[in-house]
Amino acid sequence: MTGNTRGFDTLAVHAGAEPDPATGARQVPIYQSTSYVFRDAEHAARLFNLEEVGYIYSRLTNPTVSALAARVAALEGAAGGIGCSSGHAAQIMALFPLMGPGRNVVSSSRLYGGTITQFSQTIRRFGWSAKFVDTDDLDAVRAAIDEDTRALFCETIANPGGYVTDLDAMAAIADEAGIPLIVDNTTATPYLCRPIDHGATLVVHSATKYMTGNGTVTGGIVVDSGKFDWSASDKFPSLSQPEPAYHGLNFHGALGPMAFTFHSIAVGLRDLGMTMNPQGAHYTLMGIETLGLRMERHVANAKAVAEWLEKDPRIEGVTYAGLASSPWAERAQRIVPKGAGALFTVAVKGGYDACVKLVDSLELFSHVANLGDTRSLIIHPASTTHRQLEEDQQIAAGAAPNVVRISIGIENVEDIIADLDQGLTKATA
Repeated sequence: MTGNTRGFDTLAVHAGAEPDPATGARQVPIYQSTSYVFRDAEHAARLFNLEEVGYIYSRLTNPTVSALAARVAALEGAAGGIGCSSGHAAQIMALFPLMGPGRNVVSSSRLYGGTITQFSQTIRRFGWSAKFVDTDDLDAVRAAIDEDTRALFCETIANPGGYVTDLDAMAAIADEAGIPLIVDNTTATPYLCRPIDHGATLVVHSATKYMTGNGTVTGGIVVDSGKFDWSASDKFPSLSQPEPAYHGLNFHGALGPMAFTFHSIAVGLRDLGMTMNPQGAHYTLMGIETLGLRMERHVANAKAVAEWLEKDPRIEGVTYAGLASSPWAERAQRIVPKGAGALFTVAVKGGYDACVKLVDSLELFSHVANLGDTRSLIIHPASTTHRQLEEDQQIAAGAAPNVVRISIGIENVEDIIADLDQGLTKATA
């Protein structure tokens, strides 16, 4: 069942999976196999020529990983998907068919610190570059795009600050420029937002977070809307022109809406090897089954905690877009109408030192470099995830020195608030 006409929770349980034909197993099995037997030489040749869909080698495709990719694609309203080894791998995989030496991506300045480092430093080793802009300044976004720009990139709900991006406006700018919009939907999940419905071309996820939901898996997913015309210009030769790394195949001409997905498997996974493991895919499939239920609780708890924190005299500010006082409240109603997620930052009176004391004083919260767990989590970005950035970059990313990032879990909200209360008492004494 891969159609996306059914309800979200039905798709979360059933999409991408059928009872195992060999055993009748109801849950998707963990296909812990490197390779797959061909029926005969002709069958093998057809698989390698992309004339028939099937399994060759698990660096490329694996039945468990394929089921996960199909499920996420169904939830996102996408044509196809690719399972990757991490969220960072998913970002590289999303860019890989689009970019080349001298090309650039225009990116939101409000991003996870690791993504900023990946885009500002690591991708330069491929000859790529990134331009960071405030996506609230649409004129600045337009001005940053040049002849070498191959994509716009943003997060639906930015990590760490909980900022909500105007995806419709970003998609309109991308359309004007003839380039795809890539949206990291990790913190929103398709339960709160489907970026493709707002005009996105590609959506990436760190499956490590809400998708799995229990802190057991490192994984990533890329899904493609299948709606972008890769042949409308000469900007994307890997997809619109004969691919020298694959027998001269024109992926868009031959595969249409599935061009990006098949290129990412046949070339991207083949040569970069950023493959998700089948056991991780299995855990994520099980996690997604309860994604809707968990996100309802995450959002309800986060709203209650944010409202309590906003009134606390020990707090300077709360960035949660679900607050009526938030500058992004109206936008959140339009982009994430079911709720503004469960990730936001809190500015603590007492600055850097008070933030560190708060982190060390909490008992229920876990101090980890993760988000989207069933457990409530906290971290001080300026001394950890965003430590590698200059202070002006930290502030631009929503990770100023006086800020802690909290990811609200699904525990009883009274217990979450009580823990924050006692922690703030110690931190600001």
